[in-house]
Amino acid sequence: MSETNVSEQVPFGTDSFADNPEPRCALMLLLDTSGSMGGAPIRELNDGVATLKQGLTEDALASKRVEVGIISFGPVKIESPFHTVTNFFPPVLHASGDTPMGEAIRQGIEMLKQRKAEYRAAGISFFRPWIFLMTDGGPTDEWKSAAAMVKEGEASKSFAFFAVGVENANMETLKQISVREPLKLKGLMFRELFVWLSSSMRAISSSTPGDTVPLAPPSGWTEV
Repeated sequence: MSETNVSEQVPFGTDSFADNPEPRCALMLLLDTSGSMGGAPIRELNDGVATLKQGLTEDALASKRVEVGIISFGPVKIESPFHTVTNFFPPVLHASGDTPMGEAIRQGIEMLKQRKAEYRAAGISFFRPWIFLMTDGGPTDEWKSAAAMVKEGEASKSFAFFAVGVENANMETLKQISVREPLKLKGLMFRELFVWLSSSMRAISSSTPGDTVPLAPPSGWTEV
């Protein structure tokens, strides 16, 4: 294959392990796009994801190390496979359907597992990935097996799982899924949440894999 074709497939070579052997910090976003997210919530969510890209782009190291993948649910759909920030283009999310949260979590964990296998095969070191779930309801499918996978993944330090409830989210179910205490979003402060997420990823990506990184507490966008 000629060099031209390679560069067309991978702009700037940033997703190529050969061109960019930096350690990777994977962020898996599981975003509720069910019908109840229609109107202002989905608009604010789209703005928030764009804010995440902007914040990461401003950091030269984070833009090489952080990889973002997105799965939406309502129905479950891979919106974006894992890409470094330069090649990550926030999708335009649309609200429809119910809330198959269990399937989204299972698929997100599997996608992460595959990406970590690709890192290992290429000899690329990586930080503990984050899975970030956001929902305004409760699961409409079987979710207990997904909750067991989350607990198992946290116990083996395979990933860190975070859950955020929006508006009328079923916080009791989220508490059963997430090992960490789920957070409740204040109003529709998606942008502020994604600013915090971006700064957290920047802090982690500027460290060394395996290090403990002090993160700013999630304040200003959560209900107490």
